Amino acid sequence: MKKHVFIIGSRGLPAKYGGFETFVEELVKHQNNKNIKYHVACQSENSDMALPGEHFDYLGADCFVIKVPKIGPARVIAYDILAINAALKYCKKEKIEAPIFYILGNTAGGFIGHYAKKIHKLGGKLFVNPDGLEWKRTKWAAPVRSYLKFAEKKMVHYADLIISDNTGIKEYLTNEYGQVKSEVIAYGTEKFKSDLTESETLVKYRVNDYYLIVGRFVPENNYETLIKAFMQSKTTRDLVIITNHEGNAYFEELREKTQFDKDSRIKFVGTVYDQNELRYIREQAFAYLHGHEVGGTNPGLLEAMWSTAVNVVLGVNFNRTTAGDSVIYFDKENLLTTLSEVENLTGDERQRLQNKAHEIIEEKYTWEHICDQYEELFFPNSTDKTESETKMENLARGGDEC
Repeated sequence: MKKHVFIIGSRGLPAKYGGFETFVEELVKHQNNKNIKYHVACQSENSDMALPGEHFDYLGADCFVIKVPKIGPARVIAYDILAINAALKYCKKEKIEAPIFYILGNTAGGFIGHYAKKIHKLGGKLFVNPDGLEWKRTKWAAPVRSYLKFAEKKMVHYADLIISDNTGIKEYLTNEYGQVKSEVIAYGTEKFKSDLTESETLVKYRVNDYYLIVGRFVPENNYETLIKAFMQSKTTRDLVIITNHEGNAYFEELREKTQFDKDSRIKFVGTVYDQNELRYIREQAFAYLHGHEVGGTNPGLLEAMWSTAVNVVLGVNFNRTTAGDSVIYFDKENLLTTLSEVENLTGDERQRLQNKAHEIIEEKYTWEHICDQYEELFFPNSTDKTESETKMENLARGGDEC
């Protein structure tokens, strides 16, 4: 008997973005257990494979297309609700029993009680990936952040299982809401090495010896802290910043606060969409600076751990539980001192850090390993009780209290 898993909350397949989209693509790409059937909701504007309301096959997954109204920030909530409704309708039409609804993100949490009842009426279960601490992101206006915090609380209450991608997220949820029905399965990364011998981006900006920052251009990634400390340092190396800064009001705000335009070492180069080139840029960097403060297991940090020898990382709980002792941590107050230490690392010390990072990736963060964990969770071995199955039984006996 097949186990049907409906994945809701990504923009869909094929993956054209990072984050959840990449996760879903890797999940279906690495599928081993043919007793699992994945159904993936896709936003219509991100899909040229089928029209709204239609289904198409992608890597063996059944993808169904949702047309979402353009209603501002509430659009992401509408998308999740429309996708849940479409999935429920499909289950009834195809007489699917005991489906798993795996919702990525908390945005529909304010309405989830109603839909949890419908899922349970089918004999199904509701799994939720909270996607870090979205309500802390400064890109959202205060009312939206208040709603997202409320939505998080409701998701934790109604979910049969919370799947956190980082132990730091699980610890936060436990501290915030008490005992939470939770499993930790991390995000993954590829182990490829670039086959390039040079980068058009680096040639264009005349860079060959540099520190590197890669990430979304938002204040909680601490660009101001990173740039100010770098400007105070005595390094002769450049700072290459790969981010979506063009047309962003934060760029002008940051320029006023730091005066980075007066330091010729600092080079905002825009975005690099070619993953092979981006991997090459990571590999050639003297060190990668990671100031991400909100979230779980960050994909960019995993990529840096595989590709860059030395990674200088903000020492918050989420980052520490991801990278262990394979990186150099900094506090916001001591980054300048840390950069001086990085400048003086020996070749052996740099190699030791990279070897340790590779060991951690191999052990915990390959997509093969991550996807095996998900399959074990979705379809536990029916003859021998697995650790995952035992956990699920224990959770079921724990009732609905959070």
